[in-house]
Amino acid sequence: MTKPKGLTDKYFRLLILGIVCFGIIYLVARHINTSGNVLLVLLGFGTVILVHEFGHFTVAKLSGIKVEAFSIFMPPILFGLQRTENGFRVRILPEVFPKEGGEHSEGALSFTLGRKGIPSDTEYRIGLIPFGGFVKMLGQEDVGQIKSTDDPRSFANKPALVRAGVLAAGVFFNIISAGIIFMIAFLIGIELPPPVVGDVIPNSPAAHAGLRAGDEIIEINGKTKNLDFSDISVAAALSGRNEEVPMKVKHMDGSEEELKLTAEELPGEKLKGFGIIQPQTLTIANLPKDEEKILFEKTGLKSGDKVIAVGGKEVQSNWEFMQVIRNTFAPKVTLTVERKDADSGGYKRIETQIPLTLDLTGSGSISESGFGDVYSMIPRLKIADVLTQQDSNSVGPALKPGDVVLMIDDVENPVYKQMREVATEYENKELPIKVLRTDDNGADQVITVNVVPKRQPGGDKVMIGVALEYDLGHAVIAGTVKAEDDKKSLNIPSGSTITAVDGVNVSNFYDIAREINKYAGQRITIDYRLNEQVAGAVPMDVGDDEGDYIIKSNFIGIVPFESLKRIYKADGPVDALLMGYRKTMMFIAQTYVTLKRLIGGLVSPKNLMGPVGIITFSYNIVAHQPRIYYVYFLGLISAVIAVFNFLPLPPLDGGLVLLLFIEKIKGSAISERTQAIIAYTGWALILALLVYVTFNDIGRIRNLFG
Repeated sequence: MTKPKGLTDKYFRLLILGIVCFGIIYLVARHINTSGNVLLVLLGFGTVILVHEFGHFTVAKLSGIKVEAFSIFMPPILFGLQRTENGFRVRILPEVFPKEGGEHSEGALSFTLGRKGIPSDTEYRIGLIPFGGFVKMLGQEDVGQIKSTDDPRSFANKPALVRAGVLAAGVFFNIISAGIIFMIAFLIGIELPPPVVGDVIPNSPAAHAGLRAGDEIIEINGKTKNLDFSDISVAAALSGRNEEVPMKVKHMDGSEEELKLTAEELPGEKLKGFGIIQPQTLTIANLPKDEEKILFEKTGLKSGDKVIAVGGKEVQSNWEFMQVIRNTFAPKVTLTVERKDADSGGYKRIETQIPLTLDLTGSGSISESGFGDVYSMIPRLKIADVLTQQDSNSVGPALKPGDVVLMIDDVENPVYKQMREVATEYENKELPIKVLRTDDNGADQVITVNVVPKRQPGGDKVMIGVALEYDLGHAVIAGTVKAEDDKKSLNIPSGSTITAVDGVNVSNFYDIAREINKYAGQRITIDYRLNEQVAGAVPMDVGDDEGDYIIKSNFIGIVPFESLKRIYKADGPVDALLMGYRKTMMFIAQTYVTLKRLIGGLVSPKNLMGPVGIITFSYNIVAHQPRIYYVYFLGLISAVIAVFNFLPLPPLDGGLVLLLFIEKIKGSAISERTQAIIAYTGWALILALLVYVTFNDIGRIRNLFG
């Protein structure tokens, strides 16, 4: 009965293997481009890991250590080849098709080819899972601890320095391969963002130093050759506390200036920075079809459109374009773009209107107003979007985008904080909201809407199901921000309409911001009217360019322009070698700084990316960018893997080397039991981290693809 059962099992496995192979071939044929991209990603990422293992393999062989297996890709074994006394032993899927009654390592699809010869210690394998690889040395277990044996070729029986060399070889090979990869990239030539100031963050070190969009950094920390934008970021991240970083800047007028900037913690940034934003072009980036559709619906722009004029004024650079936008104090601005004509192959000019808003991110009263303020004046709230279906216990109108909030319960012209408080008070109860609504004919009408605020599932906030923004189209304020010095506060009653700024009539907050901006560093008068009986005027001291904030206009949402890039190509092999070396050292240093700040709690673990995230990011590069960018990215990954593997945490290479130094100092090896406890503890931490970053990666992918 045993033999027929064995044959049945064998044929069943062959059937399953055939079905799997057919399924793979079918999927590859149906999605040939996607399959090719996925395979390229796996091969590229796997090769970087394989180089690491090849370092261990090479030094182990040179050190006389018995290497039992060297595998390209991961188990189960697809193909194995080893020189034996009787010839070359070939094994095909030995775990899938074990040999009946044979040795455990043999397979039913094993055979020997060739002449007799000197046997080899090592079996060279190809794994079935196309990812990475590994080296199996005698005396070293998979979990990382060393196992005692009498064989002099055992890893455990080699001197500590030799073992340390074998362990460090993987890291060394990754560093060398990163340099070679970057060298190849620079020999071919690659476009990277140049060290040009695209913009500066308000109140940042760059802003205080007087840097302006269009300035170019031509020297930083004494380095002048082949500077790209990453050199600016790395110089800031690697600088010490309160350390001044010297740099030379070439301004738009051709003049040069030497500056010293001290990096700071900036809002929303992972590492310290100068507040210099990467430069962009005037061409809309290539977007996925669904994103391009949304962009077109909101702005009339398409991928590949090139802006040539804004408000009738021609522009030559993105910073010139943004300067015009920021000083266009209006709800909309007209852009003229060049768009490729699919029929003729030429270009045609298209005009489209883009909605603008006031950028209030630099103001200082977010907690009170919710969205900042316009020079201490808080506009009324407006419904930007209805996020959920509003419950109501009575039949009547519902809130709509564009509704201006006049009253919630008995609170007139509420600021954001008041609206949140009232909504919380009315949890699960009918709440009346009076709004100003403009109908299709442009006529304003006041209506009352009843909603029932609900608490978010699993949350602590009571919501009415809408997104809010400011009503910038009317010059009516909901309140003013109280200054520390009451004499500097704008004592304007809530609900007042601003009628004039220093004698110039205004009709909305765009007009107000434009007129106030004309008087930087001066005292002006703000006129208001509350009703037919109450009116007045208050003095206002306007800050200068170095003040707390200067309000500008900006887009509603993000207009995705392509990054400005410049070709970086080496003059020859020697120059490419130097460029590759500098880039490798830069990424290694940046990785160490990131890990240091992560341990210090200055960088959130949510910013970490695991294998799933790296593979997804790699796929996007392969699918949408020239191949040279994937080559460059593999160089970065190789440098990062070198750093990660040399961390002092067993069973990583750095942790095992640390144990060897302890052994050297102690004079004897650490017991196998202790090594196993340390190794398993290290693996548990690594696996926990892997699970954590994988969930982060999945969350990013879900957000990316909706």
